[in-house]
Amino acid sequence: MNKKSAKNTFYEKVKLALLLFTPLAIALELMHSPPLAIFIVTAIAIVPLASFTGKATEELTAKAGAGMGSFLNASLGNAAELIIGIAALREGLHDIVKASLTGAIIGNVLLVTGLAFLFGGLRKEKQIFNRTAASISATLLLLSATGLLVPALFHFVTSGDTVAIENELSLEIAVVLFIAYLLSLVFSFKTHKHLYAGEKIDNTEKRQLWSVKKATAVLLASIGSIAILSEFLVNAIRSSAQTLGLNEIFVGIIIVAIIGNAAEHLAAVPLAIKDNLDASLGITLGGSQQIALFVGPLLLFISYLMGKPMDLLFTPFEVLAVIISVFAINFVANDGESNWIEGVLLLSVYFIFAIGFYFLK
Repeated sequence: MNKKSAKNTFYEKVKLALLLFTPLAIALELMHSPPLAIFIVTAIAIVPLASFTGKATEELTAKAGAGMGSFLNASLGNAAELIIGIAALREGLHDIVKASLTGAIIGNVLLVTGLAFLFGGLRKEKQIFNRTAASISATLLLLSATGLLVPALFHFVTSGDTVAIENELSLEIAVVLFIAYLLSLVFSFKTHKHLYAGEKIDNTEKRQLWSVKKATAVLLASIGSIAILSEFLVNAIRSSAQTLGLNEIFVGIIIVAIIGNAAEHLAAVPLAIKDNLDASLGITLGGSQQIALFVGPLLLFISYLMGKPMDLLFTPFEVLAVIISVFAINFVANDGESNWIEGVLLLSVYFIFAIGFYFLK
C-alpha cells in the first residue's frame, strides 16, 4: 500500500470511528445528561455525517450528468447548515440562525481558504489558480453578501418603530437573492461553465463509484441522522453557552458554523494540498455564495411557514466582519496566485474576529 492510499484509509477509519458518537449522543439525550455533554458529543457526531453527506452527493453528481449533478451538488452541499438552521428556527433561536449564516461566510472565506492556502503552500513556493473564475466568484460573493447587509444598514440610518418595514424588506430581499441564486446556477453550470472546468476534482485515480442505491441510502441516512442530532444540539445550545460563559452570537458564528460547514472543511484543504486550488476555491467561495443566496433566503421563507418570521437584521460587528472578509478574499484572488503566508494572514483575521465575537455582549 502506497503512502497516499494509507493516508486515505486512515481518514476513512477516523470517519467511521467518529460515527460511534451518533449512538452515544442519542444515549446521552435519552438519559437526560448535562446539556454541555450532549452539545459536545452531538457536535462531534455531526462532523462525519456531514462528510458522508458530501461524499454521497459527490457520487450522485457523478452519476446524474452535468446539469442535474451540478444542481444536486449546489443544493445538497448545504444540507447540514439547513437542517441545523431549521431546528434552531423551531426553537425561536433567530439570533443563532443569523449568526451561523454570517459565520459560515466568514468561516469559508477566512478559515477554510486560509487553511487551504497554508497547507497547500507548505509544499510549493506558490500555487496557481484560475484568476478569472476566482475573481468572478469573489465578486459574486461581494454582491450576494450585500443583500444580507442592507437590512442592517437600513436599521442604522432610520429611526422610530420600523420592525414591520424591516421584516418586509428582509422578505423582499430574500426573494431577490433566491432568484439570483437560480440565475447563478445557470451562469456556473450552463452559459459560463468553461470558466469552472478547472474546479472539477481530479479523478485520474481509478476508483469504484458507488451505485445510485448506495449513494442514495447513505445520503438519506446521513441527512436523517443530522436532523435528529440537530434537535439535540439546538436544545443544548443555550445551557451550554451559559455553562461555558459564551454569548449566543459567538456560538452561532464560530461553533455552529464550523459544525455545519464540516463537509467543506474536510474537502477543501486536502484538494489544496494536492495542488488543486481551483477545486478548493470552488468549494469555499461557492459555498459562501450558496449561504448568502440560497440557505439564508430559504431559512427566512421557512421561518414564515413556521409562523415565526425571521429578519435579516445582523449586528454591526457581523456586518463589519462580512464586509472585511469579502473584501479580503477579493484582494487575495486578484492575482491568481497564493502562498502559505497569505493563508496565515487570512487565518489571523479569522481568529481576530473570533476573539472579538467572544467578548461581544
